[in-house]
Amino acid sequence: MTETAVYLQPAFILQQRKFKETSLIIDALTRDFGRVSLVAKGVRKARSKTAGLLQPFIPLTMSYLGKTELKTLTDVEIIPPFVQLQGIAIYCGFYINELVCRFLHQYDPHPDVFAHYRKCLSCLSDTSKIETALRTFELDLMDAVGYGLQLEYDFHNQKINPLKKYHFSVEQGLIEALDGQFSGKTLQALKLRDFTDAQVLVEAKILMRTAITGHLQGKPLKSRAFIKNIIKDYKNE
Repeated sequence: MTETAVYLQPAFILQQRKFKETSLIIDALTRDFGRVSLVAKGVRKARSKTAGLLQPFIPLTMSYLGKTELKTLTDVEIIPPFVQLQGIAIYCGFYINELVCRFLHQYDPHPDVFAHYRKCLSCLSDTSKIETALRTFELDLMDAVGYGLQLEYDFHNQKINPLKKYHFSVEQGLIEALDGQFSGKTLQALKLRDFTDAQVLVEAKILMRTAITGHLQGKPLKSRAFIKNIIKDYKNE
């Protein structure tokens, strides 16, 4: 297999784990090459200056090379300036990291997802925009990987009516129903990424949870439980 060398690729760390005595295995989202796996050799040594850079939510440029799927990190630099996530936003950041890991295959380029991810992190730094940022990213991610919601027409190919209500299933999509959970008004707002109405945010959260859980075939997201508890505590403060 021919050796691949990549230089100064914009990237974010999604997750990491210890490898051998002094190294790390890193899962990173890159702009041009999608999700990649890298080994960062020796970064856990006491004098290593690199380990402090290899943290989630920090915009980086990464250089790496290798002949196998597991590449070797050769250089990393921070791209300033950037806003560090704090408090509840950190947990939300881990949630979108987990979504990317679950829905993007390795080495499948998605520059659109990279752009949506970077924008979401920026929005998460403003606590008043957290719910909007998460719903927007979920919708954009589903669109990018081919699981986008059909928000203009229902299962019977009837145009969504803002005055009607709908049920949703992953298999059939939207179905008009008198006791539906989702209003046509909400569905139209989601199409436009318009979350100015509080009720739209409430219904959007339920809809996206149903859609994401369905595509993950019931496999739970580890970060979701943390976020549920953290948001509850945050709102009670």
